Amino acid sequence: MKIMIALAAIAAATLTAGTASAGTMADVQARGKLNCGVTGGQAGFSAPDASGVWQGMDVAYCRAIAAAVLKDPKAVNFVPTTGQTRFTALASGEIDILSRTTTWTFSRDVDLKFTFAGINFYDGQGFMVPKTLGAKSAKDLNGATICIQTGTTTELNLAEYFRKNGMTYEPVPVENNADIAQKYLAGACDVYTSDGSDLASTRSSFKNPQDHIILPDVISKEPLAPLVRQGDDQWADVARWTLNALIEAEELGVTAENVEKLSTGTDNPEINRLLGKEGDLGQQLGLDAAWAKRAIAAEGNYGEIFAKNIGEKTPIGLSRGQNALWNQGGLMYPLPFR
Repeated sequence: MKIMIALAAIAAATLTAGTASAGTMADVQARGKLNCGVTGGQAGFSAPDASGVWQGMDVAYCRAIAAAVLKDPKAVNFVPTTGQTRFTALASGEIDILSRTTTWTFSRDVDLKFTFAGINFYDGQGFMVPKTLGAKSAKDLNGATICIQTGTTTELNLAEYFRKNGMTYEPVPVENNADIAQKYLAGACDVYTSDGSDLASTRSSFKNPQDHIILPDVISKEPLAPLVRQGDDQWADVARWTLNALIEAEELGVTAENVEKLSTGTDNPEINRLLGKEGDLGQQLGLDAAWAKRAIAAEGNYGEIFAKNIGEKTPIGLSRGQNALWNQGGLMYPLPFR
């Protein structure tokens, strides 16, 4: 009953916010800042560095939007949220966009009335265990205590997986990533379950990461996507096409380094349209012609952002896999800029 009441409250707040703030882009421009909801600290996706500057894939996306809309990638106020608070923060208008490793699901799209801008990371739920546990697969976890973040799809996936396989477990619910890592390392649970990227991110922060293994099992599909409130099509378009601009830029070979030169004009009409040299795509969004150029210049194209924050040369060490471009064996497929 409490869950139903909470969902109803979020849905009601969403309707109110969507009606009251029919022009999010105008609000952002008047404020001079983009309020971006992120995690409280997930290395590679959104976390402050040693100097207190936010870094990560989700952070880079918000900077790209700020560059496109406000002409300043630094004009972002990063608002930490948890699995429990993120949807209320978006529905209430506290944040303009949620860029926080959030799975695109039916109920979040339809019932909670959010609009997803497009998938920016294909993921799946997995399990991390200490090597000393001796587990080789998820089927070895019968009877285990499992640390899990509340307010996430991870809770439901875990329950369904164990029920389908006739297994039992004892959940250890925790609200945020940092607390889960502490409990797991302290031995409060045998297993840490989350999206595979989150497990890799968390393990990279351990003093002895080699003492922990991520089991090979992937028990769910987790298409992660940024989202905005329903009812503001212009703002949803800005969010969607900024993401597409970053993916399209990688496909076309447009980088943070060469975007300025390419924006003066090329023999490729696709690049010219993307960078505003031809056509009126910016005007159709309510922005100027150089919106995508600025978004790409902020922190690079999708591939550059991936490599810098979570790629194989980072401590997190993720390969592109499903997140490679469609013409390189992956699922990343930019929509046509026409």
